[in-house]
Amino acid sequence: MTVMKAKDFFRKFASLYLWGNLLAMAVVIVLLAMGVKYGLEIYTRHDEGIPVPNITNMDFSKAQSLLEMDGLYIEVSDSGYNKRMPANCILAQTPGYGTKVKQGRTIYVTVNSPSSPTVSVPDIIDNCSRREAEAKLTALGFRLLEPRYVAGEKDWVLGLVSRGRDVAAGDRISTDYPVMLKLGNGAYDNSYDDLNYVDSEYPTEDETVGEYNDGDNTGGGADDFEVVTGPE
Repeated sequence: MTVMKAKDFFRKFASLYLWGNLLAMAVVIVLLAMGVKYGLEIYTRHDEGIPVPNITNMDFSKAQSLLEMDGLYIEVSDSGYNKRMPANCILAQTPGYGTKVKQGRTIYVTVNSPSSPTVSVPDIIDNCSRREAEAKLTALGFRLLEPRYVAGEKDWVLGLVSRGRDVAAGDRISTDYPVMLKLGNGAYDNSYDDLNYVDSEYPTEDETVGEYNDGDNTGGGADDFEVVTGPE
């Protein structure tokens, strides 16, 4: 019969104790991780939420009522313009359709403006050529009609017409309506050549001097003045 020495016994005991501690620590770590995970899910209700309804293209008042039934709020964050859509309808929403949110969440929307946006007329009248004006107007979203030519420097912008009336730099007009440039045709207005010049009713300087010299002046003309010398 083999008798285990005390040294060997304590060595095996220490080895089992060490591995047992390590195993226990691993179990504790796993349990803590699972507890934190499930605890957070319970606290935040990760699997619970209200799916956001689709309110795009819906009237704002109707969308507001629909969201309030689900405990959600609505707020206008921006406006746009689509002439094919009715005024005050919703063009976009954030968060999007189907997104799960908590009760009390605010849904931000972009609504359709009741009128088209207006743009300030750039300083092009009597300030640039046709090519420059067309580039500036097109960049602002205007549609251009065929230009109207009037007397003036060729292809120089002399005016701008919108909806049948002349507009000036700084006026705000809608981009829904096309504009028409007034351009010079290279010919100039010769109306000033037809003016009739009328002789002046007042005498000229030469006539005035002549009358003065020919008149009967007791004091004499310029040659009748007496020369007086000063004291010596």
